[in-house]
Amino acid sequence: MNHAGNLNVPERVEGLAEMAYNLWWSWHPLARNAYKKLNRSIWKSTRHNPVKLLRDIPYFQLVANSRDTNYLSLYDKAFQDFKNAMSLPDTWYEKAHPAYDKDTIAYFSLEFAVHNSLPLYAGGLGVLAGDYCKEASDSGIPLVGVGFMYPQGYFHQAISQDGWQNEIYSQVNFNEVAVSRLLTDDGKLLMVSVPLDSAQVYVSAWVLKTGRVTLYLLDTNLNENPPAYRGLSARLYGGDREMRLLQELVIGLGGVRLLRALNIHPTVWHANEGHTTFMMLERVRELVEKGVEINKAMGQVRASSVFTTHTPVPAGNDAFSLELIEKYFHQYWPQLGISRDEFMNLGTIETDRSSFNMTVLGLHMSEYKNGVSKLHGQVCRRMWHHLCPEKAEDSVPIDHITNGVHLATWVCPQLQSLYSSYVGEDWLDRQTDPAAWEKVMSIPDDVLWSIHRWRKIKLISTILDRARQRWIQDRVPPVQLLAMGALLDTEALTIGFCRRFTAYKRPTLIFKDLERLKKLLKQDLRPVQIIFAGKAHPNDENGKHLIQQVYNYAKDPEFGGRIAFIEDYDMHMARDLVSGVDVWLNTPRFLMEASGTSGQKASANGVLHLSVLDGWWYEGYTGDNGWGVEEQSNPSNYDEQDARTANAIYDILEDHVIPLYYDRDINGISHGWLTMMKESIRTNTPFFNTRRMARDYAEKYYVKAIERIKQGIEKQ
Repeated sequence: MNHAGNLNVPERVEGLAEMAYNLWWSWHPLARNAYKKLNRSIWKSTRHNPVKLLRDIPYFQLVANSRDTNYLSLYDKAFQDFKNAMSLPDTWYEKAHPAYDKDTIAYFSLEFAVHNSLPLYAGGLGVLAGDYCKEASDSGIPLVGVGFMYPQGYFHQAISQDGWQNEIYSQVNFNEVAVSRLLTDDGKLLMVSVPLDSAQVYVSAWVLKTGRVTLYLLDTNLNENPPAYRGLSARLYGGDREMRLLQELVIGLGGVRLLRALNIHPTVWHANEGHTTFMMLERVRELVEKGVEINKAMGQVRASSVFTTHTPVPAGNDAFSLELIEKYFHQYWPQLGISRDEFMNLGTIETDRSSFNMTVLGLHMSEYKNGVSKLHGQVCRRMWHHLCPEKAEDSVPIDHITNGVHLATWVCPQLQSLYSSYVGEDWLDRQTDPAAWEKVMSIPDDVLWSIHRWRKIKLISTILDRARQRWIQDRVPPVQLLAMGALLDTEALTIGFCRRFTAYKRPTLIFKDLERLKKLLKQDLRPVQIIFAGKAHPNDENGKHLIQQVYNYAKDPEFGGRIAFIEDYDMHMARDLVSGVDVWLNTPRFLMEASGTSGQKASANGVLHLSVLDGWWYEGYTGDNGWGVEEQSNPSNYDEQDARTANAIYDILEDHVIPLYYDRDINGISHGWLTMMKESIRTNTPFFNTRRMARDYAEKYYVKAIERIKQGIEKQ
């Protein structure tokens, strides 16, 4: 069903409706401007959602724009670019691998962050998946995505006066977002069924167009289902362990069955984290049902499966009790032709037979396995060495492909224009070419400084506006306005700490020595301020306490209004933060940060990174493009290590960061700081992007898998 037809748009600009239902517009400035120019006020109030804008705008304004030659010139160019992008056959993948451009890759993920109007993500995993789909579209990789449509999405965050995180869920209005129901050819709802113990749950889907890539978002909120099953897809990461298992069962089995119902038969299947690895078992079941011997079926599924693990943190590697697995799979393993113990062995390890681990299942069932940075690959090989103890640790078959970010999404418009002027109009086409980025060094200091200062002013203005709205709507006390950033200073050195609040990320590490921190923040001539933002998982009580600690520091007059906590961190706010602060602070416990793509986004915007040398920064740090802190991998005392790391950060701030930032010429420009900004852009941007990342997946995994599969078919 094409919902674009439900939007009332004058015929001359009817392409606005079609384009609104494809999120391609979200990473193309000309298309965004085509909507913003219609009515800037409504565009802002809808938080840059063209579907809602076209529903809210008075029709006479659309008519007026459809007769305005200046507007029509903009619209015609944007719409023609869109049509070209959807139809031109000369993408990178089609040119590099013309024999395989019809071989579909299925990409399964429990989260997708494509645009803030669709809250289908909790954090980095979803943002990475959304960025990856955008790049697959740009590069022409024949990808289809499978995920969930969460009608209540992920929660909105409101902080109470005492600093406690409150989760607020709101229903997505499907008439105001760029999704449409998946229907059969005769206009009926397309549904598949998934066995849950002795019952069946029916699953439908919503279609989300992301450039050339289509996402199918599963939904169980159907009249055909009893109430207990209708809510399975209501919220991201909602409910207890049984609810989590059922969600993963539905996406794994239901996702495969939905693609089959659509006559989509992927050659390669990519599981983005362990949440989705039941889809590998469903494909084995299909083959066994067709008469393929179980070991051969397992081999065929492994040969066509890619598995990416994103975290060494135990909470990120889902494990379920064997009793729970048995409850929902006791009728399933007979269909595979294997015993209960053989089934359980697929997700258990010799040292722990008490739980079924989804990461272990993914590692057992895939030929192509990877971590998401060079260092994380090493961690994974060590972490899962016991699965193949006969091999040396460095020979454990887990590779790495370092994550990247989608530059067209995350580089701010002002810098995109600047890169066009100095790197070249084709800078996005040449984004992986280090030689192209050498030209960044020729950008005049005053030009780059002016843009960066403008981004900081915009960020702080946005923060103040948010605080003002809370004051107006909720009558919050003045002390909460202080905590929300009401006293932030556009002239102060601004540090950002913005990420999920959980223990291993150590968000309160900077407060280790309170008196030393206060002295740093409250210097009259060289002030420093820190902006915090982030959510804790609804079930993470410790994470919520960490937010509360930071919030209480932000309220404390002893810190002089130099600490702020920004509520409800999302993609919309993230774009302002990664381009508006001066320093991006990251303090994970060493070897616990798999990648950390928020720092890559900041770096692409010239924001300097100060981080423990973990995740991507282990690869990106050169000594001249930011600041790094080394830690031991297995300290004898974590408290002592935390104290050492905090002191190292204080030293770097006192001896390097603050002096460099405030070393200004007569025009107030810090040339040393700008040299480091340019160096950060020059060294990091050409590698830490999704173009390099997606093409690595294509060359290292997808194409090799397709070649092997086709050779196998030819031998039969």
